[in-house]
Amino acid sequence: MTQVAKTERPARASYDVVIVGGAMMGSSTAWFLAQNPDFNGTVLVVERDPSYEFAATSHTNSCIRQQFSTGLNVKISQFGAEFVQNLPRFMGSDAPKLTIQNFGYMYLANSAAFADVLRASHKVQVAAGAATQLMTPDQIKAAYPFYAVDDLTLGSINTVDEGYFDGITLFDMFRRGARAKGAEYIANEVVAITKNPTGSRVDRITLATGETIACGQLVNASGTRGAKTAAMAGIDIPIEPRKRFTWIFTAEQPLDRPLPLTIDPSGVHFRQDGKTTYMAGGHADYDPAVDQTDFEMDHTIWQDHIWPAIATRVPQFEAIKVIREWVGHYDMNTLDKNAIVGPHHDINNFLFLNGFSGHGLQQSPAMGRGTAEWLVYGGYRSLDLSPLGFDRVLRNQPYLEKAII
Repeated sequence: MTQVAKTERPARASYDVVIVGGAMMGSSTAWFLAQNPDFNGTVLVVERDPSYEFAATSHTNSCIRQQFSTGLNVKISQFGAEFVQNLPRFMGSDAPKLTIQNFGYMYLANSAAFADVLRASHKVQVAAGAATQLMTPDQIKAAYPFYAVDDLTLGSINTVDEGYFDGITLFDMFRRGARAKGAEYIANEVVAITKNPTGSRVDRITLATGETIACGQLVNASGTRGAKTAAMAGIDIPIEPRKRFTWIFTAEQPLDRPLPLTIDPSGVHFRQDGKTTYMAGGHADYDPAVDQTDFEMDHTIWQDHIWPAIATRVPQFEAIKVIREWVGHYDMNTLDKNAIVGPHHDINNFLFLNGFSGHGLQQSPAMGRGTAEWLVYGGYRSLDLSPLGFDRVLRNQPYLEKAII
């Protein structure tokens, strides 16, 4: 059996809801479920690593945006922004007051084709109520004189509810709040899922410590291990761990104004991080699936790809110094870069929360709310997430999200 660093045994032999994975998505679902007055069942959250050392949640860059190419993703993030900035209203007067650092996202296009993508996405975003604005190179230069714009054709920016926030505090509030409201968390690992004789329902799970636990409903919120969890139930989902690299750096000549989260045509992105620090992110040109335990840094990526792109776009960043770096993982949905959410078509008590492809943190409030609604009511009530359902995977019909960083 797979071993975990520390194991805890469940208090019961049966639960109404078992959530596999206790990081951001699992804890968001547990919180929304536990605080729902129409739910009076039992909840077990099984987390293999209670330190969350290697969870995507712990390696997040804590960003939020409304610049997506699908209206549903815009609305999902709009609720995320509302939730983040109004925690006391949603979670009680003791909750901290969080803010979004609204430096915005600046998408830069250097080709007619990508400019057309930005224009099409702009129409979707504005129709959904986002404050996105398109900018010519001259307008970009006037507002942000530190950019080199000679190769650009168009930019897109939104500085309303778009930037970064304290994602770890939000996660901590979900987890602590869910436990306070009765959700049971254990350090353990699901190593098997058993269905009923007809295969139409999950009957029970088996833990690494040997216990078999009956469950009424099961939620797969196991991040980059989502495909492995699904496979235990005989389900194939197109989810793969992909490495993503992050660097924090200082500049010999700091900028005189906040730096938006800049998505350069090279694929490199960088933004303001603190008053005098900046964050950059990217990945290798060759972007294969990796093992869930592979967090090895590749220092050549910074030297050969990231830093040259940054210095080209912002010449003032010619002299910069890396002060911290880390590797995280995306749970990449290779079908369409969008989440897979909701129930399986045949195994009707198996629910997905998988494949967020880098935008899971900002989507966690809406996803936790929607999943909890499905668990309690058998359908979505606040926002219809059904376009993200598993049936599109079966049909091999992508619900494509083009704005992936």
